[in-house]
Amino acid sequence: MTTFRPKYISFDCYGTLINFQMAEAARDLYSERLSEEEMTQFIKNFAAYRLDEIMGDWKPYAEVVHNAIQRTCARNNVAFKPEDALMVYERVPTWGPHADVPAGLAKVAREIPLVILSNAMNSQIMSNVDKLGAPFHAVYTAEQAQAYKPRFKAFEYMFDMLGCGPEDMLHVSSSFRYDLMSAHDLGVKNKVWVNRGHEPANPYYGYVEIADISGLAGVVGL
Repeated sequence: MTTFRPKYISFDCYGTLINFQMAEAARDLYSERLSEEEMTQFIKNFAAYRLDEIMGDWKPYAEVVHNAIQRTCARNNVAFKPEDALMVYERVPTWGPHADVPAGLAKVAREIPLVILSNAMNSQIMSNVDKLGAPFHAVYTAEQAQAYKPRFKAFEYMFDMLGCGPEDMLHVSSSFRYDLMSAHDLGVKNKVWVNRGHEPANPYYGYVEIADISGLAGVVGL
């Protein structure tokens, strides 16, 4: 891995680069109605339903959030209001990067083109990308691909648009379930797991682990 120089480095955006704050949004809405134990369970259920909502045909992310919160509320015996889901959706473009991201990306971007593959809407993501502080060769969204990760179709859209194969890429993510498992299955041999504490390690999928984006330059020998 340390000697591999990819044609492109592709990134998951939310969670890996952008500080993903769905749990905080849920707490703002429901913590006064739930005990800490119940709130912890609510957040776990909310994450699970968001994943479940994107596994079929593409639909706008506002619907994903709406349905996931509605289903989570039903499971946790909390009253659901559509305006709560809209509030969470509208927060997404306001989120900024993890503190390590701008400098870490800037160092790598001088040598290798950077690409984002994100479960995002076109109308939202550029507000987040602008906060990353580094140039990107391309930003691809689930809306463009008409598929959300972890579906293979999202990755295949990126390969097609870049005109390259999985053997040419280094893919970087903090998530196995959304990114690294699918990348592995599609033949992306060069992968980096950013250990943000979202998921446990899973060595089966073959990756280099870094604590944050400042470690990325060393992975590609910079």
